Amino acid sequence: GPVPITHGRPRHETPVGTYPVAWKDAIHTSSIYGLPMNNSVFFAPGGIAFHEGPLNEPSHGCVHLSPEASKIFFDGLPVKAKVQVVA
Repeated sequence: GPVPITHGRPRHETPVGTYPVAWKDAIHTSSIYGLPMNNSVFFAPGGIAFHEGPLNEPSHGCVHLSPEASKIFFDGLPVKAKVQVVA
C-alpha cells in the first residue's frame, strides 16, 4: 500500500518516469553529501535511489522512506525490476 515519502527539493527534483532497478546497497553513504542512505535501491542516473531517510525534509533527488518501508523496498525489488515514479 501507500507509504509516506519525501522527494527532491527545488532544483533537485526526483526524476519521474519508469526505470529498471540498477543496483542495491544495504549500507550506503552518499559520495556527494556524506549522508547515510541505508537500504538503497538505485534506479535513475545520478545516483537516485529509494532509501531510508528523514520524512520531515526533502532530499537531493532521492525518495526518502521510513526504516521499515525502505527495508521492504530493498528486500522486494530485485535488480532489473521496473519502478515508476509519478508526480
